[in-house]
Amino acid sequence: MEQEKKLSLDIVTPYVRIVFAKVDEVNVPGSEGDFGVLPEHTPFLSSLRPGVLSYRQQRDVHYFAVSTGFVEVLPDRVIVLLQAGEDASKVSEKRAQDSKERALRRLESAAKGDQQVDVKRAELSLARADARLRACACHKVKR
Repeated sequence: MEQEKKLSLDIVTPYVRIVFAKVDEVNVPGSEGDFGVLPEHTPFLSSLRPGVLSYRQQRDVHYFAVSTGFVEVLPDRVIVLLQAGEDASKVSEKRAQDSKERALRRLESAAKGDQQVDVKRAELSLARADARLRACACHKVKR
């Protein structure tokens, strides 16, 4: 009997290896759009945007809120290099919502002419908070 093909998934930040596992499928928030990876995928590189990364091991799906980074896809391996990532089961919905509200206030202040607001930083903060909230919602649905 032929053994089922798996992908080796490695998710790392500059500080810690978040995941090292054999998986059936990976879904990634690429900078040009979300994409899925199955075993024997064509090799490529992509940058990442803040969003929800998921992977499947048989019937179990795991969700992560991820920041910016890069992914390398090989036929038998996916390597994800992130600035930061968080398991959806560990996301504090209240903290994520508070971060989103702070980012929205900063962007509103910038729209009113506040020159001290770093708009790019506030937009990235908003995207990260949205990613954490979406990951949290995915985890809740899964339960």
